[in-house]
Amino acid sequence: MQPQLQRHKGFNIAGLTVRTSNHTEQEEHSARIGKLWTRFFDERVYAMTPNRVEDMRLYGVYSAYESDAHGPFDLTTGVAVSGGPSAVQVEAGDYLVFAGQGQMPQMVLSLWESIRQYFDQHPEIRRNYRSDFEAYSGPDQVAIHIGVITD
Repeated sequence: MQPQLQRHKGFNIAGLTVRTSNHTEQEEHSARIGKLWTRFFDERVYAMTPNRVEDMRLYGVYSAYESDAHGPFDLTTGVAVSGGPSAVQVEAGDYLVFAGQGQMPQMVLSLWESIRQYFDQHPEIRRNYRSDFEAYSGPDQVAIHIGVITD
């Protein structure tokens, strides 16, 4: 799997946010991400978010990293918005994009594992741990964008 390097302008996402960590997500009793997505769909947050723009994709935005992949971070499930007090900023910059298609959520979990392996195998490529995001363009399609440092 070879990711594609893309440069993005910053944009805003609004929705629901939870603070978690990869360690927390490994245990079913403490995992928060699945519950957050369930709430997002059950409460139809995607349909009721104010200031929504024409981008119809759904997003999972990883931000407010305490340190790296081992520390806590925020995850916001949401939609693209023009702004607002609760909007999360996806930072402008360079991102490696990993695309996947298949049965949810197994496909996304497998894709994240492939991403971890990719960075383990390419230590010369460094993540910036500022903002990463999943962009869902359909019920079985995702592109995971990982912020990287390019010098």
